Amino acid sequence: MAPVSPAAGALRLHYVFDPFCGWCWAVAPLIAASRQQLPELPLVLHGGGMLTGPRRRPITPEWRAYVLPHDARIAQLTGQPFGEAYQNGLLRDEGVVLDSAPPTAALLAAEALAGRGADFLHRAQQAHFVEGRAISEPAVLTALAVELGLEGAAFEAEQTRQHAGLDAHFGDSLGWLARLGGRGFPTLGLELPDGRLESLAVDRFLGQPEAWCAHLNRRCGPLTESR
Repeated sequence: MAPVSPAAGALRLHYVFDPFCGWCWAVAPLIAASRQQLPELPLVLHGGGMLTGPRRRPITPEWRAYVLPHDARIAQLTGQPFGEAYQNGLLRDEGVVLDSAPPTAALLAAEALAGRGADFLHRAQQAHFVEGRAISEPAVLTALAVELGLEGAAFEAEQTRQHAGLDAHFGDSLGWLARLGGRGFPTLGLELPDGRLESLAVDRFLGQPEAWCAHLNRRCGPLTESR
């Protein structure tokens, strides 16, 4: 199930992502900055299901060798941290399976219960890329939810409910990916009050949250000028 969108006719920032996508971790500071500096611009989350079903990935030496150069590039461009517990802990644990479905259902549950989907996504990314925690595991997800102030049993019940609708959510997200002209994750775009969609070239703002917010401010002129 998709998060509840703002009322029709509103300006929205759409974000198609995956919790395990390193380049989504790269844009996390931009997302955080826009949420803080432009609170009038609602963020609508679309989990893309990068590692689901037959695409679920066990940790292997080949996977570690594939992701580490990308992580190094992300760190160089953005300053985003990749922890020792991730690089030489999680990425060496061949008992871990990367599955995007549980953390996506978890952030949708956090959104449904308390409007905290974006907070949960950011916390799950930190847990994965910095702390080396297995965010596909239910106990880890519940611990993160409780850390954010959600009640554990209510969160687990809502997560189960959201999990049942994930196929529809992923299908809807891929539809947004196409409408926004994206080819992968992350993809961001603006939905204007008249219904038009504008894609956002986020790559050139990596590591530059202030420039990113200034760019959004220009693109969203009427809304931000009325603050």
